[in-house]
Amino acid sequence: MTDKTLGLYIHFPFCQSKCPYCDFYSITDSSCADRYVNAIVLQMQDYAKAASRHDVDSIFFGGGTPSMLSTKQLLKVIDGIYDNFNVCGDAEFTIEANPATLKTASLRKLRHAGVNRLSIGLQSANDDELRALGRIHTYADFEESYRIARKAGFDNISIDLMYGIPNQTPESFANTLRTVTALRPEHISVYGLKIEEGTPFDERKDTLALPDEDTECKMYFDTVEYLSSKGYAQYEISNFSKPGHQCVHNLRYWNCEEYIGFGPGAHSYFGNRRFAYKKNISDYVKNMEMPGSVPDILSENYEIKDNERIGEYVMLRMRLSEGVDTEFFAAAFGIDFERLFGKYLEKYEKNGFVRKKDRSWSFTPKGMYVSNYILSSMFDFDSDILSGIANGTDK
Repeated sequence: MTDKTLGLYIHFPFCQSKCPYCDFYSITDSSCADRYVNAIVLQMQDYAKAASRHDVDSIFFGGGTPSMLSTKQLLKVIDGIYDNFNVCGDAEFTIEANPATLKTASLRKLRHAGVNRLSIGLQSANDDELRALGRIHTYADFEESYRIARKAGFDNISIDLMYGIPNQTPESFANTLRTVTALRPEHISVYGLKIEEGTPFDERKDTLALPDEDTECKMYFDTVEYLSSKGYAQYEISNFSKPGHQCVHNLRYWNCEEYIGFGPGAHSYFGNRRFAYKKNISDYVKNMEMPGSVPDILSENYEIKDNERIGEYVMLRMRLSEGVDTEFFAAAFGIDFERLFGKYLEKYEKNGFVRKKDRSWSFTPKGMYVSNYILSSMFDFDSDILSGIANGTDK
């Protein structure tokens, strides 16, 4: 055993078609997939020594559509992980999948290779809503994928759902929730549709029949209440799980724990630095094959300063239902959480957006729904205080 833990995120930027709402980096041409897989393994070799004192307790294959690659290609990446990192015997190993791309033989081989968690992007149980989102699968495709995943031995399955879809109603979304919970997955993620700049949905946002703000709000609160009644505890703004099935990998992000991202567009927090590769698969592959051949391959690369560390910790921890433990905060940062944020906590507690339980501050469901606004207001402010902390002038 080593004295540190680490998460690994591997980005597979390949999709059969690009969903019109998606702004994640992906391409529809997978002709370079073999070279890309080799490049991922080369990047792993680059970090093997630096991570030699870390135990990997979570691995996440995201995308894009990782399940679009061949089993042989995925297994090569898995071999690269085990060749270059110390992987815990009980590590959580997740692969994202589109229901239209899952096959029984592939799932069995991946399960045998150590993949033990599946995240399936359903989005809706309504085929009209799936078509509105530009999805390449039907609900029947999803049901078949779910069945073969269980048969292949996956006993930890997460399902992604979306509210705020064009023409969606509270009733149709409630039906999606009923349909999905009847399958008894271990984890459910529920995201509100966002119209991201530069996407096809953004170009025609004025013509989309989107639910209004009040309707979306109702969908969110109905979700929290209904999933709770079915035994799914809300542990993060958009995530719900059966006991013992919180996503270990995503908890790393929200707890400000270290992880390394592989691939173009993938972000890392490692060695007190945050860095990411540019969203260009051609440049990424070239640079891995011939290091230094592409100047400025990183889109960001900076050391975390003390004031930034405080801000990141609060903004990420407040996403969790646990919120911020004031004693841990004082021990970690040498300052009182309530002293630093008291005027905001008092105001938002009075209005029912935050609450204090024992020694922790957290959002209420009402607060979680508008968390971005609240956190922005809390950090659009006392930069002088945080700078003082960083410079040792505020103790």
